[in-house]
Amino acid sequence: AQDVASAFVVLEQGPIDVVVSDIIMPGESGVEFLARLHAKEPSIAVILFTGEPCVETASEAVRSGAFDYLAKPVSKAALLAVVARAARAKAQHDLNARLMAENEAYRASLERQVATRTEQLSAALRGTIGVVAEMLDTRDPYTGGHQRSVARLSVAVAKEAGLPESLCEGVEMAAIVHDIGKIGVPAEILTKPSRLSPTEFSLVKEHSRIGFEILRKVEFPWPIADIVHQHHERLDGSGYPLGLRGDAVRIEARILGVADVVEAMSSHRPYRAALGTDAALDEILHNRERLYDPVVVDACVRLFREHGFSLA
Repeated sequence: AQDVASAFVVLEQGPIDVVVSDIIMPGESGVEFLARLHAKEPSIAVILFTGEPCVETASEAVRSGAFDYLAKPVSKAALLAVVARAARAKAQHDLNARLMAENEAYRASLERQVATRTEQLSAALRGTIGVVAEMLDTRDPYTGGHQRSVARLSVAVAKEAGLPESLCEGVEMAAIVHDIGKIGVPAEILTKPSRLSPTEFSLVKEHSRIGFEILRKVEFPWPIADIVHQHHERLDGSGYPLGLRGDAVRIEARILGVADVVEAMSSHRPYRAALGTDAALDEILHNRERLYDPVVVDACVRLFREHGFSLA
């Protein structure tokens, strides 16, 4: 090319590996040409040469991204040698770029496959847990409906409290089966239309432990068994079955415990009519910090009294 303008015309006509250019030219200099060229196509190797060599010129060429710098007069052998090195460097650059692109495409493909498989496993897991909840429905219609309602409230409370999405999902899964241990409690006790005796209540309290024993054998992505085990624990240690206190109770179990109380008090029981949502909220507010986590209580109350949440 006779000048910079015509050089760019040539560059548009096909792939170029190496450009050899003088630094001092009429109009645009070789350094300015190099800057424009690399802005357009940074992978092209550029060799600059000049008849007025000095340290400043060489430094400017290198700073501008030149592959190499030659002083005139340039022998044919020297020129061919540096062009050959530049061509090899460009070929290696292109190979690396292609391999990186292939690796990126492969990684993206793997991520899509993992995401798809994760969705399939999640759907299968939800389906399995749903079947378990329905199984409880056939034995105790109250328990099954209660679990689904508690699950909906638990997720809403977890989100209102600002918990991460993964934790919210774990809370939901645990809530759907939190009363699975009642499968080990005699049906006549679960449906008794009057207050339970101390002995009968002690049998009902076993459902947390029974649920833990059933669920701990399953490898869930979340600590489902522990959450179910602890959902009747209270901050002051008065809960059951372990008598845990404060932060020893998992945050998921603290959320599930509050949702369980609110839903139970708001709903009909075999031995009493529904007490209503207001009574349930008064209960958790009255025992805020003593029995129930204050952050969880506040989130639950906001849901009902500020955001219009309903259990219906």
